[in-house]
Amino acid sequence: MLRRWYSIPAIVIGLLFTFGPMCVIVAFSFMSRPDIGGGVKFSFATDAYKQLLFRHDFYGNTSLDLRYLHVFGVSLWQAFITTAVCVALAFPIALWISLKEPKAQQLLVLLVTIPFWTNLLVRTYAWMLILNENGPANWALNILGFGRQQLLYTSFASVMGLIYTFLPFAILPMYSALSGFDFRLVEAAYDLGATKITVMRRIILQAARPGVMSAIGLCFIPAFGSYVQPVLLGGGRVLMVGNLIASQFSEARNWPFGSALSTVILVITFAGGILASALGGKAARKAGMTI
Repeated sequence: MLRRWYSIPAIVIGLLFTFGPMCVIVAFSFMSRPDIGGGVKFSFATDAYKQLLFRHDFYGNTSLDLRYLHVFGVSLWQAFITTAVCVALAFPIALWISLKEPKAQQLLVLLVTIPFWTNLLVRTYAWMLILNENGPANWALNILGFGRQQLLYTSFASVMGLIYTFLPFAILPMYSALSGFDFRLVEAAYDLGATKITVMRRIILQAARPGVMSAIGLCFIPAFGSYVQPVLLGGGRVLMVGNLIASQFSEARNWPFGSALSTVILVITFAGGILASALGGKAARKAGMTI
């Protein structure tokens, strides 16, 4: 019983710093915008959510406005591309690491985590140097005969930054799923006449499915609301939800609308997290039954 009492301060602090800011943001989204300056006016209103779909002109007319939905669409598309590429690149890397000796696995996992040792801003600025007009990427393209291309401040640069940032988040859960896999099952499948494609599809991929589902959640959810890469590598030309929220709290000083955008992201990511967790658990149970 005493051990349960010891855990109460940790639970309270965790709830305070996890759900506290979320509750503040949700509450702000249902408040009014003051006539002057930023902040909120403590009166209930749903204008911030209406602004997501409608706009009002000087004459009081209301019309459908899909600009913000377009921003959500761009964010979802870039997050989808980032997740798909990260999962496609991470699976063979994780499989290759899991086939090594234990000491080699420890070293390779350490190498995968090296980017975490450096601040994200520093790594993003490094990509700016790589992709700029006189950077190594354009130097290689020029040698190959493609000429110098505008790589920096484009959607391509933004996606490249997102892929680089979240690739380790895809490798590690897949490696965790495959590291405990008994590869003697693969040898047994070959002895029974299974082809390489069948072994990959029915044995290895089944064992890796929980890690794949975790990787999808760890990549898609943060990539959807990313701010640093679209700003620095996209140069502000790639407007994503994270940039839009920041502009509402800073330049526009429309806190209720920025809070409403944050709440929508919160709902989407929460639903995505639940879906990824459910599919990951289902995949783990199915893989255990299959193996």
